[in-house]
Amino acid sequence: MPEGYDTNWAAALITGGVGAAAICGVFLISRFMAPRRASELKEIPYECGIMPAPYRWSQIQIRYYVFAILFLIFDVEAVFLFPWAVVFLKATPAVFYEMLIFIAILFFGVVYSWRKGVLQWR
Repeated sequence: MPEGYDTNWAAALITGGVGAAAICGVFLISRFMAPRRASELKEIPYECGIMPAPYRWSQIQIRYYVFAILFLIFDVEAVFLFPWAVVFLKATPAVFYEMLIFIAILFFGVVYSWRKGVLQWR
């Protein structure tokens, strides 16, 4: 075993032990100090003090789904653009044209959804 190897791991083990002890300590303190008052209202699945209403049929608006999908598409675009901007100076020119094609496809998606009226909130 290399010299000093056990010293490096001792700090990690001590830190892990202190963390585990802190977690157990917080759970124990919570167990002994938390108030416990059993009631019928606390036995229902949604504990807020309001009795749940019977199920009522409601129509789900598709526009929420479409907005969520469009948000995810452009959020993923941002995730790909940031590393591209960082690496762009060291990469080949082909990377630049690949990203332009990627942005053009996403731009086509925005234009298409805009023309279909998806982005208008009614």
